[in-house]
This record gives sequence, C-alpha cells and structure tokens, in this order.
Amino acid sequence: MTVVTVCTGTVVVVARPGGADTVESAKAKAAAIEATLASTQAKMDELGQQYDAARTQLTQVSAAITTTKAAIAKNQKQVAKDKQTLEHAAIANYVSDGSESSDNPIFSKNEETLGAETEYNQIASGNLNEAVDKLHAAQEKLANQEAQLSAQQTQAQNDVSSEQAAINANQAAEQQQSAALSQENGEIATLVQQQEQQAAAAAAQASQAKLAAAQQQAAAQAAAAQSAPAPASSSSSSSAANSSASASSSSSGSSASANPPPPSAPGGAGAVQAAESQLGVPYVWGGESPGVGFDCSGLVQWAWAQAGVDLPRTSGEQFGATTPVSVGDLEPGDLLFYGTDGSEHVAMYIGGGSMIEAPHTGASVWITGVRLGDDFAGAGRP
Repeated sequence: MTVVTVCTGTVVVVARPGGADTVESAKAKAAAIEATLASTQAKMDELGQQYDAARTQLTQVSAAITTTKAAIAKNQKQVAKDKQTLEHAAIANYVSDGSESSDNPIFSKNEETLGAETEYNQIASGNLNEAVDKLHAAQEKLANQEAQLSAQQTQAQNDVSSEQAAINANQAAEQQQSAALSQENGEIATLVQQQEQQAAAAAAQASQAKLAAAQQQAAAQAAAAQSAPAPASSSSSSSAANSSASASSSSSGSSASANPPPPSAPGGAGAVQAAESQLGVPYVWGGESPGVGFDCSGLVQWAWAQAGVDLPRTSGEQFGATTPVSVGDLEPGDLLFYGTDGSEHVAMYIGGGSMIEAPHTGASVWITGVRLGDDFAGAGRP
C-alpha cells in the first residue's frame, strides 16, 4: 500500500520593527525565505511521485474488482443454466409416458416402481443441491474477494485524496513564500532608496558648503589684492618687467588648472579623484578639456583616462562598453546612465549615494545625489 506523506509548507513571517532594519539584514531575511521556497519547490517533486503511485494502485485495484465481478456473473449464469437443465429433465421424465418413460422404468405408474421413482427424485434433487451448493460456495468466495478489493479500493482512494491534499498544501505554502520574498525584495529596494536619498542630501550639503567656502576664500583674496598698495615704478623697464612677471604667473596658474596632478589612487577611486579635481569647471557641449570645459561624457572619459582606463567618447558608447552592475552593488567610479541605452547623459558614482557630473549648459561640474527616476537606464563598471 502507498505510504502517504503530507507536506505542510513553512511560511517565513517577516517581523519588521519600524526603523530597525538595514539593507544587510533585509537581504539576509530574503535569502532565508528564498532557501525555504527552494525546499518547498523540491518537495513538490516528491509529492508528485507519491500521488502518481497512489493513482496507479487505485487503477490496479479497480481493475481487479471488475474482473471479480465478471467471474461472479459468469458463475451465476452457468449454475442457473445447469439448474434449469436438471429441472427440465426431471419434470419431462416424470410426467411423460412416451419414449422417455419407456426407456426409464422408474416412471411407470404403479406401486412397484414407486421406490425407483423416489430414488430417481433423490438423485435429481441431490444433483441440483450439489450444483446450488457449489454456486453458493463460489459466490461466497468471490464475494469475499470483492469485499477485500473494495476495502483496498477505499484505501487507495483515500491515499489519492491525501496525496492531493498534500500537494495543495505545498502549493499554498509556495505561493505564500513567493509573496513574502517579493515583499522583502520590495523592502530592500525601499531601504536602498532611503539610504541613497539620505546620502545624497548629505553630499549635496557638503558640496554646497565646500563651494561656499571656496567662494568666500576667493572673495577674501580679491579684497586683499584690491586693498594692497601698488608697487612704486620709476622706469618703463621696471613696468615691463612687472608685466612680464604677471603674464608668466597667469600662464603658470592656467597651466596648473588645466593639468592637475595625476590621481594617487588606482581604479575607480582614482577616477573619482580626477573628476573631483574639476569641480566648478563649466559645462561645454563637446568639451573634453580639464580646467576649460567638459560635457558629461567628456568628463567621464577624461577622469577614467587619468586612472589608466580608455573609454569611448559618447555616453551611449560608454554604456555598451561597461559591465552592468545593480544599484545595490555600486562602487566609486561606476557610471550612471540615463535615457535610451544611456544615450542622453552619464554621471560618475562617488559613494555615499552621491555622483559627480557635468550637468548642462549654464552649469558647472558639481556633486549631487544619485537620481533613479524614469529616465535612469542602469549602471556600468569600466
């Protein structure tokens, strides 16, 4: 008989105290739910095999019952036929005075043949009783077999029902676990977005403070230069020398701005360091000159070149040349693309939910929070 195994799926209930979760703990919960779901799905194969075995047993028992019923019907028909034949023969020989009675003297209507007649009736009756007894014995035997098979059929049907119930319970558990996993993944995305928004806000504040400090310093230097007394000049040659020195100093300063020192960090960190050295450089469409002007892809290409990595010129080409990464796995130096296949804009992730970019005409290279709006096409790692 089939051994019935009833599976009850375990549904992981996610307890989430307000504000206590981190992305790491949420990912751990999601992994636990996913492992339970995999176990439930594996159990479904085992239950399916048990259900098939129960169905096969039920089919075999049902076929045996059909065969037994057919044997009973055949036996009943044969005995009924034999009984009818014996009855007809006894009646015909008893009531006929024709050839049948002449051939058999026990049917003579006199006292001398009474004993013989009685003996014949006993023989005929005995044959009938024996046939009936055999019929009853055969019927009883077959009835017992049918009863046993019916009991087996009932058990087999119960087995099938139990296996079906186990499959239904396992399917319900699988659906609940899938729903719990989807909910947990949604929570992870929400937590990541909240962290990015917080980090972006902090980075924006830091960037604004940094720019304000630079502006204050520049204003202080300009004020100090205006209030300083002009040097005395007694000859045109002294004025020319001063003019030459001033031009030389201006040229030197411009060269330093256009060619900043190479980054001290390798890889993505070096690319970020190079890009941040161009904060405040104005946006110029098609620009790719440090200290002069950059467009979005020009800044990215130049910054990664300082770290020793060559990238294509346009954002769409850079999108195709980088390895896709998920938002949750971003590292400093990774590129963020916008528009169809990254063809509209590119920025560089610098960590803490912030990115650096050459945004648009009229603006300068700045640091801002990561944007994940409808136009976000994905992230890539050079």
